[in-house]
Amino acid sequence: MKVALLQCDHVAKALQPAHGDIPDLFKTLFGRVAPEVSLDVFNVTIGEYPNPVDHYDGFISSGARYSVYDKEPWILCFKEFVRDLYDHGRKFVGICFGHQMIAEALGGKCEKADQGWGVGVKEVVMHKKMLWMQPELDSYRMIVSHADQVTKIPENGEILGGNSHCPCSIYTVGENFLGIQAHPEFTLAFEKDIMKIRQDRIGQAAIDAAIPTLNENTDEAIVTRWIIKFIQGV
Repeated sequence: MKVALLQCDHVAKALQPAHGDIPDLFKTLFGRVAPEVSLDVFNVTIGEYPNPVDHYDGFISSGARYSVYDKEPWILCFKEFVRDLYDHGRKFVGICFGHQMIAEALGGKCEKADQGWGVGVKEVVMHKKMLWMQPELDSYRMIVSHADQVTKIPENGEILGGNSHCPCSIYTVGENFLGIQAHPEFTLAFEKDIMKIRQDRIGQAAIDAAIPTLNENTDEAIVTRWIIKFIQGV
């Protein structure tokens, strides 16, 4: 399976010696969970895009420090690319920033969350199970790191799971777009280091509440298999 990874940011330089950059995180994840997936990386922040798109079975967008409603030229260009993928029926999976971009590009809404930052490991309770959710879970636990949230999903969208902090944690739009707010590619060590360098932005209270959750088991391997099944159209 050939997948285009749409890179929307970089890991902070101070953290790269220990954790690598965003493509490294995804390649490590897929190498461990789904070695049959071949990832080609396109840094959309500098205008790199796959061409032709039909060379790929699916597209995955990374997270980013930015907000999808910012007016940066590359964000506006990326928004148009996501719309084109939707219009042409391509399989697209948005992670964090990508999850939020689906809403922004297709008529939904993303905004700064009144609940404040979501960090640490959060449980998402499933409201609906789909055929591609193999193996099935009633809920999953994964790492999150976000200040924005999807507050309105696009027409033809359906929320599949959420929690009190982030009601729209996983959703689909039609049969080809999937948004996941959590980060399957993050490790617990990386999340801990991110919280340290973002302490002033996140706030110590949120970090103190999140630190104990980093001892919990997470389900990124299963959710990654869901992503593969979704792209395959199972």
